[in-house]
Amino acid sequence: MNTTSPLFDSSLVRHRIGRARAGGYAGFLLERVADDLEDRLAAVTRAFPLGLDLGTPLPVLAERLRRSGRVERMIRLSPVSEPGSSLVGDPEFLPFGATAGFDLAVSALALQQVNDLPGTLIQAQRALKPDGLLVACLLGGASLTELRQAFLQAESETEGGASPRVAPFAELRDLGGLMQRAGFALPVVDADIITVRYGDPFALMRDLRAMGLTNALTDRRRTPLRRSTLLRAAEIYAERFSDPDGRLRATFEILWLSGWVPHESQQKPLRPGSAKARLADALGTAEHTLPLRGDES
Repeated sequence: MNTTSPLFDSSLVRHRIGRARAGGYAGFLLERVADDLEDRLAAVTRAFPLGLDLGTPLPVLAERLRRSGRVERMIRLSPVSEPGSSLVGDPEFLPFGATAGFDLAVSALALQQVNDLPGTLIQAQRALKPDGLLVACLLGGASLTELRQAFLQAESETEGGASPRVAPFAELRDLGGLMQRAGFALPVVDADIITVRYGDPFALMRDLRAMGLTNALTDRRRTPLRRSTLLRAAEIYAERFSDPDGRLRATFEILWLSGWVPHESQQKPLRPGSAKARLADALGTAEHTLPLRGDES
């Protein structure tokens, strides 16, 4: 019997996003990645009759895609209730079957807090029709490294130990394999580093709260954070991560992934040995045959 607890408290994740939206969501990071997603889709010369938004905290992607005319109809799976063509749900439990027939699925800054990312990608692949496209971004492992280090040292000094304060995020090197395991063809993964500067660490913490990105780990410490630990973490942050003008850096690593549901029209790699031209001829060099290992002396 598997009794392993999920990494994230999903109900708390939804509650934190709802609280952030009610209090005036800090959307600067989401607007930035929405710009980037539009740029990425600009290279795809087709329209998408039916699109799906997988859990993006605000409807910014759905609204932009509708206005652009690239998507005729957009369905949004939202973490909280909202007006429009939306369903309330979790990206890792899609209420769609394999015949949903979406042409495009997008997601921004939502998938870093799912408990089963491989399963989520598999469900997204099944919800798309053949030759359907997935484009998504999520926070990567280098995100908030400054805050993570500051809290780790501060808790070690003031409390003699450390508890998880910043969630572990996905690593770029893992995403390509996950996309292939989920059945996507022509997968592409890359990373973008966004550095945001703050006057003090508390401004960063307020923004994280206003984006619903505060600690939702299942194994988070349930007792309040000590004031001495918080102040020491702020001191360490300022000492180690300030620029010459005194402002503090905060790193957000954005991992991008895209892939197509397999279709016969897509390009396929040639079989080994099927090339009709020699590489040596193309390079204008002589070809040399290496000896077999058994012939080496």
